[in-house]
Amino acid sequence: MIIRILILFLLLFLIIQPTIASEPIKIGLSLGLTGKYSEMSDMQMKGFRLWEKDVNDRGGILGRKVQVIVNDDKSNPQNAKELYERMVLEDKVDLVFGPYSSEITEEVLPVTEKYGYPLLTSGATANRLWQKGYRYVFGVFLPASKVAEGFLEMLVMNGLDNIAIVHADDSFSKDVADGTKRWAERFGLKVVLYEGFKKGTENLDEIAKKAKEFKAQVIIVCGHFDEAVNMRVSLKRIKWYPKAYFASVAPSMPAFYERLKSDAEYTFSHSHWEHYGGLLAPGCKEFFETFKKTYKKEPAHHAAQAYAAGQILEEAIKRAGSLDREKIREMLYSMDTMSIIGRYGVDRTGMQIKHFSLVIQWQKGKKEVVWPEEIRTGKPIFR
Repeated sequence: MIIRILILFLLLFLIIQPTIASEPIKIGLSLGLTGKYSEMSDMQMKGFRLWEKDVNDRGGILGRKVQVIVNDDKSNPQNAKELYERMVLEDKVDLVFGPYSSEITEEVLPVTEKYGYPLLTSGATANRLWQKGYRYVFGVFLPASKVAEGFLEMLVMNGLDNIAIVHADDSFSKDVADGTKRWAERFGLKVVLYEGFKKGTENLDEIAKKAKEFKAQVIIVCGHFDEAVNMRVSLKRIKWYPKAYFASVAPSMPAFYERLKSDAEYTFSHSHWEHYGGLLAPGCKEFFETFKKTYKKEPAHHAAQAYAAGQILEEAIKRAGSLDREKIREMLYSMDTMSIIGRYGVDRTGMQIKHFSLVIQWQKGKKEVVWPEEIRTGKPIFR
C-alpha cells in the first residue's frame, strides 16, 4: 500500500513538474505611455520588448521563458503606486523593473521595499532615491547630479565662464540643477542665474530674457522633453542664442530634432549610450541595428537603458541560480558586469558608480559625440 502511494505521488509530480517549469517568469512594470513622459516611456517599452524577445530566443532564464508585463501609469505617480501594489499582491509577478521618471519611481519605492522586490531604475536618476535608506533600489546609470559634469569640463577647456542654470521643479530636474551648480563652482565657473519654474510652464521667455540680461554665455536647462523644447522656442522668440545651449534628457532623442528641425542645431546634451564612437560596449551595435529593423526608427538612450536593465537582471538571476528575491538583491549589490550601455556596479546605497555618460551635440542633423575627447566623433561647436 505504501509503495502504491509513493508511486502515485511520483507520477503526479512528473505530470505537474513540466507545467510548473513552463510557466514564464513574470516581470512587471509601469510606464507613462500616455501623458507628459510618453516620448521617453515609449522608448523604454520598446527596449524592454526587444530584451524580452532576445532572452526568449536564447531559451529564457533558468529554462523558463520571460514575460514582461507593461502597464500604463499615464505619467501619474499615484497611478504607478497602485499598479505596483496590484502587480505584487494580485498579479503575483516574480520581479519588477522601475517606472520612467524619478518622481514616479519615488512614489513606487515604498511598495517595492515593503514587499522585498529588487528594483532596477532604468528610467530614474534623482539622487534622493538613494538617500532614504532603501535596500532594494539599484541604479542602471549615473545619478542626476552628474548629468552635466562632462559638459562643464568642456566649458572650462573652451574658456566659457558665465552660465545660467534653470530647472523645472520636479525631483529629477532639481537634482540635475543642484549637482550642476556644485560642479560648476568646483570648476571655477560663474553661475550668473540660477532659477526654477513650475513643471508644465510652456512659455519660458522671461527666464530666457534674464539669462541674456545677465550676460550668460551658456544656458543649461534641467528638465525633461518639453522643457528642452520650450526653452529653445523661447530663445528663438527673443532673437537671442548663447554661445552654448545644453538641456538634459530631450536632445539625445531623435524626436527632439524631429520637433525642432534646424532649430535643434548646436544643442548639447548628455547621453547614457550611443551606438557610435570609441570604446563601444559589447552588443551595442547589434542592439542598434535590431532596434532600427524592428521599430523602423533609431533608438534613444532610454531604450538602451531599458534593454540594459534586462541584461543586468538576467545576469543577477543566473548568478543567484533562482528567483529568490533576496539572493537576486545580493547579486545586484555585489555584481560588476557589462551591459550594452557599459559597466554596472553600485555603492553601498545601490547608486550606480561605474557607468559614465557622454556629451552629444546636434550638428548638421546628426548627433555627434563631443566628449570625452578620446571617443568623440566630432569637435564641439560654440556659436
